[in-house]
Amino acid sequence: METIKISDNFIKLGQAMKLAGLVDSGVDAKIEIQEGFVKVNGKVELQRGKKIYPGDVIEFDGQQVRVEN
Repeated sequence: METIKISDNFIKLGQAMKLAGLVDSGVDAKIEIQEGFVKVNGKVELQRGKKIYPGDVIEFDGQQVRVEN
């Protein structure tokens, strides 16, 4: 499992996906999230602006990324 580090208390899901290299752009993140292909902590997430906190795990396309600060 990969990790990404954030300096704030949270990061939005679309931004986290870009930071982790899971998608190339915010538009790509939006599409993948709205299609139901992204999970946060094991549950499908449909909100691109969902706040992701340290300890949360994002799953997409067979990859898992943990957010840390």
